[in-house]
Parts: sequence; C-alpha cells; structure tokens
Amino acid sequence: MPRPILATIHTAALQSNLARARAAAPDARVWAVVKANAYGHGIERVFEGLRGADGFALLDLDEARRMRALDWRGPILLLEGCFELRDLELCSRLGLWHTVHCDEQVDMLATHKTQLPHRVFLKMNSGMNRLGFAPERYRAAWTRLNALPQVEEISLMTHFSDADGPKGIAAQLHAFEAVTHDLPGERTLSNSAAALRHGAVVTDKSDWVRPGIAVYGSSPDFPEHTAADWELQPTMTLSSKIIGVQNLVAGDTVGYGSSFSADGPLRIGVVACGYADGYPRHCTTGTPVMVNGVRCRMVGRVSMDMITVDLTPVPEAGIGSEVTLWGQSSTGAVLSIDEIAHAAGTVGYELMCALALRVPVVAA
Repeated sequence: MPRPILATIHTAALQSNLARARAAAPDARVWAVVKANAYGHGIERVFEGLRGADGFALLDLDEARRMRALDWRGPILLLEGCFELRDLELCSRLGLWHTVHCDEQVDMLATHKTQLPHRVFLKMNSGMNRLGFAPERYRAAWTRLNALPQVEEISLMTHFSDADGPKGIAAQLHAFEAVTHDLPGERTLSNSAAALRHGAVVTDKSDWVRPGIAVYGSSPDFPEHTAADWELQPTMTLSSKIIGVQNLVAGDTVGYGSSFSADGPLRIGVVACGYADGYPRHCTTGTPVMVNGVRCRMVGRVSMDMITVDLTPVPEAGIGSEVTLWGQSSTGAVLSIDEIAHAAGTVGYELMCALALRVPVVAA
C-alpha cells in the first residue's frame, strides 16, 4: 500500500471562505488570488470552489493558460504584469488584464503592436516599497498610459504593507487618495487583512478586493485573530497515520539529538510525516498534532520522514490511527494551519506553498 500521508483540498470550505471575503466588502467585486499554484492547493483543484469569484489574480502566464484551459472566460489579472515584450502577445491572445508598475512596462506597451487594446492596472507604491510608481510619479505614468492607443482602460491599484498590524492602512490610503481622487478608473486596494480588518474604511473605495490567504482558511493576522474568529474554514488538511509505537520509561530519549527525554512511562506514536513532506522542521516539542481527532503534542525533532507524538491523551491509539497535522480530522475537529506555522516561527502561507510533491493530493 502507499505511504499513508495525504493532503485533502476541501471544495466546500473554499466556497465558504470566498463568500466570507465577499461579505467583508459587499459592494466590491472579488479577485480570488490563485498565485503560487493557488497557495499550494493546485489551481485545477480549487477552481470548482472558487469559480464564484468575479476574477482570478495570479502571477505568471502558465497559470493564466491553466485558468483558460479550465474554460474560465472571466477576468484574469497578472499581479506583477509582463516581464518582457512578447508577454503582451499572450495577454492579447488570452484576454489578460495586467499590472503596470514601472516605466519599462509602459515602454513595452508603447512598442507593442496589437489590434486589441489592453486593460491595465496602474500600481502605486504607497509605502510597501516593492512594486509601483511613487506617488509623485504616479500621475505622469497615468498620463503616458492614457495617451497610448494600446491601452483601453486604466484601473488604479496599490497594496497595503501593514493591514494586518497596529500601523494599519491610514497613511497609505491617504497617499493613494491624495493622488488619485480625481482620476477615472476602477480601484483595487484590499488584500485579505485590509478587507477583514478595515472593510468599513475601504469598502466604498475599492471596486475590487483581492483576498488571498483568507480564501484558503488561514487568518491574515494570527495570533491576534484566529481563522475561526474570522469565520474561515480550513481548505487543506494534511493527514497521515501512526506507523509505529514505542513504550518509553523515565530517561528514554526520542529522535535525533535526544532533544526530548521522558519524565516517566510514556507511549509514543510514530507518524509518517516529516520535513520532506513539507512539515516544518523548526517545529519542536509541544507543537499540536491531532490523533483520532484529539489534540496531542509532538515530541522530539522533526526528521525527514517521521515525527513522534505523545499518545497520552489517546491511550486507545495505535498503528493505523488517524493523524491530522493540520486541517480537519474525520471527527470534525480542526487544527488550524496557523498554529503549526506559529510553532515553526512562520506563517500559514509558507506551509501551504511548501507542501512537497511526494505528498498525494485529492479534492473533496
């Protein structure tokens, strides 16, 4: 039989989370962000759950081709725009909308020969300092684009750097509005954190919102708010089984480096999951794991193919027992991916995207 580890993608949870994002900005249209292969879930596997979105936002042309192959005929937005001149040909052929964030992309459009003018999203760097035109250069870029016959419509765009924290969005929103208040065009401002935390402030300022992590059931501001606080459901479950059991006595150690030592008699379950499957190696003793739907703790180090779990809370567990590394167990109990990410000093985004190719994935 195959190794028992499995990732399950939950279609109904995707639908529910999309509806939650829409409820946060009821007057806006919704981009479902499916970059990074739908945050590790697989574009083809999430499509059924997210096809109720108004559009899909992603990064590269291969992902855009895959969306069109699924017979999606609605809007697709390239969040980083085109990387070279020939990309514009494919934008024309596939009907893609694309971000413009630098002079070089404007130059490419100016030399592009097309009979189908483009819908572009002009991005402002309002404080993130990654992509976009500085506020003092934004209107000049808009004027250049507006003069090009290759451009049909210009939408206005920025991205908040601190929507998930105490700094908030006020300064960036002010910078954006000060420059764009009298410019025509639709606006897209809000990521998951901005939509959920600041929806009342930006709901009438965004024609489109761009939920990413919230669609996949992870909180954008954990641990201040959990996914349950935001009424989000886990869309990915990583599950496995116990493949071995060890009975320890006081002083026995577990795993590489003997980093865990038993204080007394202890029953340990060995789980078929390790860092080669995408489980974070930085997780340490105490990281929660569910066995038969009951919360237990990991002990010792994560190794390439196995972790070890204290079975004290589930004395009936043994070889073959269900293990939930994150997501929803067959009992309905949920272990948030955010908890595991927090134990590893990272975020849920990384765990989703780091799922290893050797892990079988199914949609349910």
